[in-house]
Amino acid sequence: MQGLKKIQLIVVGLFSVLVGMALPVMGHAATVTNDIGYSVKAVIPKNQIDKKQSFFELRMKPGQTQTLRARLYNVTDQEIKVKSAIHTAWTNSVGTIDYTNQPQRFDSSLQYKMSNITKVQGAKTVTLPARGSKVVTANVQMPQDNAFNGIILGGWYFERLNTKVTSNVKGANNIRNKYAYVVGMEYVMGKVPAGDLKLGKVGAGISNYHRGVIADLRNPTATIVPNLKMNTTITNRDGGQVVKQVKQDNVQMAPNTTFSYPMLYGKTALKAGYYHLHMVVKNKDRTWVFDRNFTITQAQAKKYNADSVDNPSMNIWLLIGLGALGMLILILLILLIIYLIRRRRNDADEDTTN
Repeated sequence: MQGLKKIQLIVVGLFSVLVGMALPVMGHAATVTNDIGYSVKAVIPKNQIDKKQSFFELRMKPGQTQTLRARLYNVTDQEIKVKSAIHTAWTNSVGTIDYTNQPQRFDSSLQYKMSNITKVQGAKTVTLPARGSKVVTANVQMPQDNAFNGIILGGWYFERLNTKVTSNVKGANNIRNKYAYVVGMEYVMGKVPAGDLKLGKVGAGISNYHRGVIADLRNPTATIVPNLKMNTTITNRDGGQVVKQVKQDNVQMAPNTTFSYPMLYGKTALKAGYYHLHMVVKNKDRTWVFDRNFTITQAQAKKYNADSVDNPSMNIWLLIGLGALGMLILILLILLIIYLIRRRRNDADEDTTN
């Protein structure tokens, strides 16, 4: 488990967003190219647990204060701006530990957020000179809590600002790229507890505009629970028929977080009724078995079916709308052509008259 945890944190996250579409690419800082324009290197302190690692893996004490440093390198021939922030790690809906985005809410078991105990010092945005570098700092104030044992997990997020796509296509320079790094931050206090899982709320819902059943798998412990395999079966309690069976591997749970696990129905509509969920979750350390009855009401089925992009009626109306828009554009184009032809004729007549 420790080996996997280090693999997760040693990787410096690089992702690109082009025209609103996220394209995740993972790579070590040493693989930076001039297309990205900059790199980040953590300055490893004396209380680093494993000095061979390139992320912050620190043994901390209650009430301890510390200043952390990272050096930013500009590999371009022009000055660039980079902003930074401290993020708290959480488990996203894909089942991975997320250091780049922040959720709307955290699990109730989370006592200390990385973003609350670590603060970027000075300006949040720095200007790097061409072919130059700068050191940025963050101050840590550990909680004065002798009873806390476990891991506080997060990341130091860096994002280059004002980047554009270079292209000969007219208007392409208005499309922006986003290049970011995350340096992992892990603070260890006391004895790290064994991981445990709990099943939270189960019910119908929407995930990324797709309908299905969502089960909240919780990790209420201050440790990473890695390499989970999940096998879930949903049956109809009225007749015992299997409604949905879903498997997922390689789920990674961040400390004190909830994995809102979406079991999507695709083109199958949600139906009101009484259901039972049977979920088996395991890794090499332990197996958890959860059983839960839940109900989908008529109102819920109607709402989530209507809101889903999988809804056939919605797709039909979308096609109708796109067809109408295309027809309108075609009519406007024809009118424009007729107008230009008539204008050219009028100009020709005027020239002949003169």
